[in-house]
Amino acid sequence: MNQSNRRVVFYSLIASLGGLLFGFDIAIFSGAIPFIQPDLDLSPSQLGWVASSLYLGCAAGTMTFGKIAERLGRKKSLFIVALIFGISSIAMGLSNHMNTIVIWRIIAGFSVGGASILSPLYIAELSPRHIRGKMVSINQLAIVIGILMAYITNYYLSFTSWNWRLMFMSGALPATLFLIFLPFLPESPKWLLFNGQREKGAKILGSLLTEDQLQDEINHIDQQKEQEQKGFAVATIFKQGFGFLLLVAIVIAVCQQFSGANAVLFYAPIIFEKAGMDVSGQLFQQILIGSINLIATLIGMRFVDKVGRKRLLLIGSGGMALLLVLIGLSFGGTFIPSYLLSFCVIAFIGVYAATLGPVTWVVITEIFPMQIRETAVGIASAFLWVACFSLTYLFPVIIDTFTTLQTFLLFAGICFAYFIFILSAVRETKNNRV
Repeated sequence: MNQSNRRVVFYSLIASLGGLLFGFDIAIFSGAIPFIQPDLDLSPSQLGWVASSLYLGCAAGTMTFGKIAERLGRKKSLFIVALIFGISSIAMGLSNHMNTIVIWRIIAGFSVGGASILSPLYIAELSPRHIRGKMVSINQLAIVIGILMAYITNYYLSFTSWNWRLMFMSGALPATLFLIFLPFLPESPKWLLFNGQREKGAKILGSLLTEDQLQDEINHIDQQKEQEQKGFAVATIFKQGFGFLLLVAIVIAVCQQFSGANAVLFYAPIIFEKAGMDVSGQLFQQILIGSINLIATLIGMRFVDKVGRKRLLLIGSGGMALLLVLIGLSFGGTFIPSYLLSFCVIAFIGVYAATLGPVTWVVITEIFPMQIRETAVGIASAFLWVACFSLTYLFPVIIDTFTTLQTFLLFAGICFAYFIFILSAVRETKNNRV
């Protein structure tokens, strides 16, 4: 690896700490479920509301931080994300009432939503095309490391008297780590070039690319700037061609959530409780899930630039549909021995982590031209978080109302429909200009 690529990797690793915050916060609540539900006497719908309130903030954060990043740049926006995350984590742990926790989870979600678009956006704009998919996937790797860190933290804090409170407050630690390393990042060179700071942007970009690549990128940005429409960018998106791209990005984002993977990641204790496991067993199973999640993400990173985005999405949606059917059939042991439940769940998460997990964010950042990218990525990500809110709110109610077989067959049907959509409507994006 040459010096330029090593520099890209270094900057990408720091920026991906935003993804680590994202993963940590979405997973930490799952370990709190066995303790916060009886402590605050939450019904299934109230539990769903407390859990899902985070994603209302996420939806607002993705829309708002798209415009903030357009004005202030990527680096300053990431600083705001880390600061809000740290403060809200401590405040959640000190809260005594459901409504107070909900308010702080919405505020935390605002920063998580910002991190969900800013980290992959920054990395995509920094990386040469031949390694861009792998670099953007570092953000997904950081997300799953954050999820695994949260699961391990949950397991050990479950033995303390302040269990769920300390689980929430522990989020301040990765936020502080991010704040420490942020000063080492340069501003996105493409944002600088696009916003008239040509000399500074060219100097940063020149340290990351060869001379020929640098001039090619500068010419490409100049062309996009000439095409820029003054005024609100949403109007530009619906010009010929852009509207369909936005629709495709929204479907990809929403189906990542409704694939059922996040239901397993967020509510594994409830799922394994129905299989007869005690609290300690439930939280230990989450560590296994988080470990497989990490290993499979590394595999996905290796193949995303070789195999291509569309093929991985097809493998993921098809494989997950099959495994969801097997998970549903394994409950009760009528059709499939129940001891295979853990294996099916872990395999399901593994397929997701190698395909839909990282590839969704890669495609969303690659599919749009620069003059609409911040706003379009923000809109697609907002739909992702609205879908995540709906799933997180409804899943405790659904699995309490319907049988587990019916619940997982529903998710299997969604994955199959997504497979058909990818096959017919999604184009390969790995050679797109960013």
